[in-house]
Amino acid sequence: MFIYEKKLQYPVKIKNTNPRLASLIISQYGGPDGELGASLRYLSQRFSMPYPELKGLLTDIGTEELGHLEMIGAIVHQLTRNLTEDQIRSAGFDAYFVDHTAGIYPTAASGSPWNAAGIGVKGDLIADLTEDLAAEQKARVTYDNILRLSDDPDVNDVIKFLREREIVHFQRFGEGLRLAKDKMDAKNLYFVNPSFDR
Repeated sequence: MFIYEKKLQYPVKIKNTNPRLASLIISQYGGPDGELGASLRYLSQRFSMPYPELKGLLTDIGTEELGHLEMIGAIVHQLTRNLTEDQIRSAGFDAYFVDHTAGIYPTAASGSPWNAAGIGVKGDLIADLTEDLAAEQKARVTYDNILRLSDDPDVNDVIKFLREREIVHFQRFGEGLRLAKDKMDAKNLYFVNPSFDR
């Protein structure tokens, strides 16, 4: 069960409109390494996870990723509110605007809409946790790239917070993978998939 708290995990207060920057940051909403895919990946993987500690880990991080999705949506919304037609054209935001006005749509910065083909859910605890480690690193790199391209201190403040959380998630998944291997070593389970075989 989820309980929704009506506040962001970290405050988003963007003063300046910048549709060009919004068109880059939208990738962390619905891009290949974004928060939508992360949340669905972890909340889906938890069902086949054989150890309660790891189910809890995936639920906790998957739920937090939903909060990050909300933060990215708030950034993009605040960067695109009250746009003029001239800003839309001069920033190259016109193609997005034609399809979505200033609505928050899950897409990559490249324009490819989000789809579930990019999330890894294998049903094998080693494969899934290794996928999760890679996913957190890829998200961190995307945030690094956004920071390289953004000169807005209000945006950068939030992006730095989100980047730090990716590092924490990477560390937690590393601990989870060690725990899984220790449990498998104790039972000599490497010849089976403990998520499926009994």
